[in-house]
Amino acid sequence: MKRILCAAAFAAVTAASGQVQAQTPPGVLIVGQIAEPKSLDPHAVTAVNDFRILMNVYDGLVRYKDGTLEVEPALAESWTISDDGMTYSFDLRDGVSFHDGSALTAEAVKFNFDRMLDENHPFHDTGPFPLSFFFSAIDSVTAEDEDTVVFRLKEPYAPFLSNLAYPTGLIVSPAAVEEHGKDFGRNPSGTGPFRFAEWESNAKVVVVRNDDYWEGAPALEAVVFRPITDGNTRVAEMMSGGIDLMVEVPPDSLATFAGGGTEIHEQAGPHVWFLIFNVKEGPLADKKVRQAVNYAINKKALVENVLQGTAEVAAGPTPPAFSWAYNDDLDPYPYDPEKAAALIKEAGHEGAELTFYVTEGGSGMLDPVPMGAAIQADLAKVGLKVEIETYEWNTFLGKVNPGLEGKADMAEMAWMTNDPDTLPYLALRSEAFPDKGGFNSGYYSNPQVDKLLEDARRSTDQDERAKLYKEMQVIVHEDAPWAFIANWKQNAVTAESVEGFALQPSFFLILKDVTKG
Repeated sequence: MKRILCAAAFAAVTAASGQVQAQTPPGVLIVGQIAEPKSLDPHAVTAVNDFRILMNVYDGLVRYKDGTLEVEPALAESWTISDDGMTYSFDLRDGVSFHDGSALTAEAVKFNFDRMLDENHPFHDTGPFPLSFFFSAIDSVTAEDEDTVVFRLKEPYAPFLSNLAYPTGLIVSPAAVEEHGKDFGRNPSGTGPFRFAEWESNAKVVVVRNDDYWEGAPALEAVVFRPITDGNTRVAEMMSGGIDLMVEVPPDSLATFAGGGTEIHEQAGPHVWFLIFNVKEGPLADKKVRQAVNYAINKKALVENVLQGTAEVAAGPTPPAFSWAYNDDLDPYPYDPEKAAALIKEAGHEGAELTFYVTEGGSGMLDPVPMGAAIQADLAKVGLKVEIETYEWNTFLGKVNPGLEGKADMAEMAWMTNDPDTLPYLALRSEAFPDKGGFNSGYYSNPQVDKLLEDARRSTDQDERAKLYKEMQVIVHEDAPWAFIANWKQNAVTAESVEGFALQPSFFLILKDVTKG
C-alpha cells in the first residue's frame, strides 16, 4: 500500500510541476522557491533557500520549538549538561531509521560530526563544510552505547544547543554518504517527515511522505520545490494557481494578494541586509569612505519605497530580533549626503570608482536589483562612480564568499541567524577570513571585536554575553566594515486550499503539519 501511495503521489507531482496549472493536485504542495538549491547535504550549504528544503528531509538532535528560537528535543529525547558546561550527553530515541533503512545510532551521530570536523575522516572530502565553524568548540564525540552520544567541548560554548538545532546540525545517513560519496548532496537520506524522490536541475526538487516518520506521517503526500528566481514570475505563478506557496514576495506585490483567495503570512526574525566592504584594498580600505557610504545611502527611502515598509532601517550587525543582545542605544547612520561628500573629500577619494556585486535574488535578499540601483544612485550624488555587476545567486555566492580582494569593492549580502554569535563570529572576526574557512569576505579585522566575540561565546551568563555583544556593536558601527541597511520581516503567501502553515522566526519552512485540500 505504501509503494502504491508514493507512486501515485510522484505521478501527480510530475504532472503538476512541468507547466503552470489551473489547479495543483490535492495532497501535493507546490512551493515557489527563490533559487535552485546548491546541495541537499545540510553540512555543505549556507543558504536559507536550501535550508527550507532540508528541514523537511532531516532532523537534528534538537530543534527549534514552533514559533520560537527555543530549543526542544528531536532525535534526542533528552540531554544533560555537566556543571562546567563542557560535556553534553544525549539520549537518542529508540527505533528511528534513516530513509535508506539504516538505523539511527550514536555511532551514526558521531559519523556526522567527525565527517565535518576531522580532516582525516575517510569522508571529509565529501565537503567542503562551510559552517563547521558552528561546532569548532567540539573536542570529541563519543558513542557511549548504541543510544547515547556524548560531546566534549574544548571550553564552555553558549550557542552549542542552538547551533545543533540549525541545519548544519541535521543528521545525515552514514550509509548514504558511504554509498554516494561526493554525490550525497544529490542523493540525500535523513530521518525527516519527507524523503527525497527527485531533483531535476533548474526545475524541481520532489520529496514524498515518510510513512514511517518517528513523530507520525505528515498529511501531505508530497512537496515540490520549484526554483523561480524572478519575483514577478513567482507572483504570476501564484496568481494563476501554478504554485500553492510562495516565499519572499516582492514588496510591491504584497497588495496583489490582499483581495482574497490567498493568505499573506508575515513573521519577524533575526535578519540583516547589508553591504560587505572590501577593507583590504581600494577606497573602502579607508574608514572615512566606509562611513561616508553609510551616510550617503538613503536607507529610509529604501525601506519605505523599494521595500514598501516590509523592513526597518538597520543600526548595526545585530538584528533587533535578538532583543536581549541588541544595543538599543545604537542609532542608524542618518542620511547625510553633505557629510558623506565631506568625508570622501577629506579621505582624498573624490570621484572614486567602485565595483559593486549585486545578485538577481537569493535567501533574504529582499529586492536586490532595485536596491542595488538605488544605492548606486545615492552614491553617485556624493561623487562615487559605481559600476554594478549582477549575478545569479549561486554564481554570486561563488564570487563573494571566497573574498572580494582583487574583484570588487562591495557586495550585497543578507543573513538570517539563530544566535547573536553566529553572524559576527563567522563574518567579522580576523580568523574568519575566506582562506581560513570563514565568511569575512571584506577582510575586516579588529582585535577588540575578536576578543569580545570569543569572550561572549565562552560565557554561560546571558547578561554577560549581552554586555559583550553590545560593546561589539558599538565598535563595528564606528569601524563600518559594512553598510547597515535593513532588518526584514519575512513574508509568504499560501493558496486558500493550504491550511496549517505558519512562518517561523528561524526563516525555515516546516511543512509536516500542513494540509492541502
